[in-house]
Amino acid sequence: MEIRYFKHYSGHLHRDMEFKVYGHKGKPVMFIPCQSGRFWDFESFHMIDVWAKWIEAGQVTVYSIDPIDSETYANFGGDPRQRIEQHERWIHYVMDEMVPTIRHLSGERNGYDQLIMVFGCSMGAMHAGNLFFRRPDLFDAVLALSGLYDSKLEFGDYCDDLVYANSPNLFLQNMPWDHPYIQMYNQRKMVFCVGQGAWEDELRVSTAWLKRVTEGKGIHARVDFWGYDVNHDWDWWFKQVDYYVPQILF
Repeated sequence: MEIRYFKHYSGHLHRDMEFKVYGHKGKPVMFIPCQSGRFWDFESFHMIDVWAKWIEAGQVTVYSIDPIDSETYANFGGDPRQRIEQHERWIHYVMDEMVPTIRHLSGERNGYDQLIMVFGCSMGAMHAGNLFFRRPDLFDAVLALSGLYDSKLEFGDYCDDLVYANSPNLFLQNMPWDHPYIQMYNQRKMVFCVGQGAWEDELRVSTAWLKRVTEGKGIHARVDFWGYDVNHDWDWWFKQVDYYVPQILF
């Protein structure tokens, strides 16, 4: 498997940001690690082993990026406005800097430009779902496993314009029926999955809320609830990836 490492300066975050690329050609997939994780977690938590068959076959290239959760969503003692402003800077780093980089690198290998699939587990799933719903013009598929799609756990009762803009359960339920994004969503592939076992309770509630909102808006998202033995853990995410990725890619 071809693996490449990159470091580039982010104008939005005013620092160097790192990422790794796994594969030589195929559909670009952006992986967002779990809470406060790092770009190497795709390897260190062995998610690479599940994706290896598609990577080595040239069907996908995975781009594993860095979140900054310790400064934003996981910075529970920090000022909420400063936290969400920093998160919004990270969002624009992804949309304005990382996405063009991925599309450039992907285009060099594939010979044509294409949209990106975004994938994550736990807090990475929250970011993946949020990015997808905010910018379906950049992302044409999402696989979100055990995510939250509102801000209640991280921000409590605090909600300002930016918290709202990063909470799909809120902004989707208020989206006008004729918003062009709704038609765009339905041209994309969406899978949101959560277990019903240990450490999944709050995530299951938030995912159920997302299911009600998307169904109410006529958004054709696939929202699945796995069994009561399905815990918030990597072993189950491996099984879910193995099950869902072929349905999204092929």
